[in-house]
Amino acid sequence: MKFSFTLNGEAVSVEAPSDMPLLWVLREKLEMTGTKFGCGIAACGACTVHINGAATRTCVMPIAAIEGADVKTIEGVAPTPGEISAVQSAWLEHQVPQCGYCQSGMIMAAEALLDQNPDPSDEDIDSAITNICRCGTYERVRTAIHAAARARREA
Repeated sequence: MKFSFTLNGEAVSVEAPSDMPLLWVLREKLEMTGTKFGCGIAACGACTVHINGAATRTCVMPIAAIEGADVKTIEGVAPTPGEISAVQSAWLEHQVPQCGYCQSGMIMAAEALLDQNPDPSDEDIDSAITNICRCGTYERVRTAIHAAARARREA
């Protein structure tokens, strides 16, 4: 079947089985490899992208469910090509990633949080960022999100 949606601001159409998870459509059919496979049961968050502005785990989201939707991946978070977002900048400044594998999903969750709440508390961050990171950089995640929130407000 053919499915159409917007990907990082561009209209796309892709042939795929209707039950194929969006994660695999992004990675295998559209070559958007920044979105990662982690657990396959929507628990870890490595596969997080934005669907219509909401942070969504894609490893169990069938492509048929996003027909006509607006999808943004880690490749689309920068304000312009060649730049990085305030969240990505804060991630680097505060040395959040260690192995880095899950970071694209965590950044997407942080971006969605700040889109909805420009000045989150630690409690807001803890409830919104449910991605699992084996490196355990959660304190740095909170610090980076607060720094990104400040940078966004000042911009």
